[in-house]
Amino acid sequence: MKIKFLFILAICGSCSMEKLYLMNQRKTSSQYEQMNFADLIKKYVDKDKANGMEGIYSVSSVVVKKSKGLFSSVEKEKEVSRKENYAQVAIIRDNGKNNREYIEVPIDNNHLPSYFVRGEFTSLSGGNILVLKHFEPKGQSLMYSFTYDQEKDILEGIRTESNNNSTVTYKLTFIKLYPKSAIAHK
Repeated sequence: MKIKFLFILAICGSCSMEKLYLMNQRKTSSQYEQMNFADLIKKYVDKDKANGMEGIYSVSSVVVKKSKGLFSSVEKEKEVSRKENYAQVAIIRDNGKNNREYIEVPIDNNHLPSYFVRGEFTSLSGGNILVLKHFEPKGQSLMYSFTYDQEKDILEGIRTESNNNSTVTYKLTFIKLYPKSAIAHK
């Protein structure tokens, strides 16, 4: 009996939730139209194109470290990490009772039964300056200051950490993929 249990546990342990969900989806063919989450978001943001910030974005990041050498007074700058287009997220207006205006939802895996809210945007002055509270694993949250350029459909955010004799700057760039605003097409 224990051997059967361990065998089943080993088989299930090697399958991800996404694979199990996809296997179940293949078994249940339906007469109804099906769409993935990205298609659903496109339909949602098409409802009202007046709200320029909602949409699907590609995310890139750059991490830069500035520090002085051990016996030097000259500050050196080094690019520690660069990730181009490493994620796709949907930014959606949150009309709930939360103290946030928009939520950030990763949509890279579009066959999941549910999606995590990974960030909360709150605007400060006139909607062009925003604060992103980004949720990390193990309950951590990081705060970024963002600017929104509606003409270029770009959100740019920055966060800095200082310790001893170095400063690390994290820069996130969100480039809107869908829908493109009429201003950006000019």
